[in-house]
Amino acid sequence: MLENSEKTVIKFKLINNLIFVPMNVNGVELNFMLDSGISETLLFSLENKEVDFKNIEKITFRGLGETVSVEALKSIKNNIRIGEHFVDRSHTVFIVLDEDFNISQDIGIPVNGIIGYYFFKNHPIEINYKNKTITVYKDNSKFPKRIKKYADFPMSVELNKPYMYADVEMKHEKQSSKLLLDLGNTDSVWLFPILIKDFVYNRPNIDDFLGRGFSGDIFGKRSRINSLSIGNFQLNKPIAAMPDEFSIQHLNLVKDRKGSIGSEILRRFYVVFDYPGNKIYFKPNQHLNDPFLIDGSGLEIKQDGLIWEQEQVKVETAKKNSAGNEINVLDNSDKFQYKFSLKPVFIVSGTRKDSPAQKAGILKNDQLVTIDNKPTKEMTMSKIHSILKTDTSRKIKLEIKRNNLPIKVEFTLEDPIPYIEE
Repeated sequence: MLENSEKTVIKFKLINNLIFVPMNVNGVELNFMLDSGISETLLFSLENKEVDFKNIEKITFRGLGETVSVEALKSIKNNIRIGEHFVDRSHTVFIVLDEDFNISQDIGIPVNGIIGYYFFKNHPIEINYKNKTITVYKDNSKFPKRIKKYADFPMSVELNKPYMYADVEMKHEKQSSKLLLDLGNTDSVWLFPILIKDFVYNRPNIDDFLGRGFSGDIFGKRSRINSLSIGNFQLNKPIAAMPDEFSIQHLNLVKDRKGSIGSEILRRFYVVFDYPGNKIYFKPNQHLNDPFLIDGSGLEIKQDGLIWEQEQVKVETAKKNSAGNEINVLDNSDKFQYKFSLKPVFIVSGTRKDSPAQKAGILKNDQLVTIDNKPTKEMTMSKIHSILKTDTSRKIKLEIKRNNLPIKVEFTLEDPIPYIEE
């Protein structure tokens, strides 16, 4: 509920199209991913923080992935607060016991959990990707006047998740398709071939690792489709991910669902989710016509912790100028002091089959040291992903470290799935 306010504004971090919000759980500040594609609130990492959970019972649940179930603890009556006025004094949290289920390595920042349906259920939620703010309104009577410039569409909330119809055009013919609106999916579109009549994979396509679900790794194909249309908004040549049937065999799918709209599409709009009113609102932002890029290297990367690095810093001494003001002046002597700072370490977790990185001989567990002669320790995971994404061919130089030995490699980034007109 909104407490003593008609609206509240929450700042968020945007990394690889995913939204992260600060969330206070039982008095402890944590970092949660916002995901409209899940029902419950999950906690899977505390990173040496202590949170007092009461009323606990053991349960299992299923998700998207290869294995069948995940063990968790269910804790009820927790006190959470997001932002200044958005609170829940009886929140249920599922504590995932599998230590391998931790997305921090893939994101590059500490992530403690995921919050879904209960963030959205009672109030209209406006997401501004440009300003990186979320505005929670008491009800739709509190919308600002500019909402009239938004296009609104019917939205159904089924099994605690939001769905809308959009037109999917694989090659030449548009098909109205029921799709999950999934903020926790970094891709543009997911399609389920087994559920779509006469589905034919566009050429070219690649076998790929699509991501990590609640119950294991998800594999399938990627290709480009001709377009995705939301009302009059047509997005051309988006990349579609198509999970294999093994990854969705245990998924509880709502009637007529054909796939998902992911955050690579949603980030191109100002979006308002109105669960109580069963509507979703869209207004294009400056990213509407951005090209849809794909990783052209074939590298899968994770952040393997942080290391302390020692830097030499020239000593500065304080002196006064003629006006008597204190100024910092570099000491001309050979005096240095050492500054220690935490730097990220990036490791190759795998390579796509027949990709430029695999052909160049890069192996799992190689450490990325530099990209185009720039040290990766000064980069973020998001920055590395942006460097490796492409829709054209271009050369890239990497220095890697294998068994503490430096190795230099060079290869050409290539779009593995260019759209081909037929």
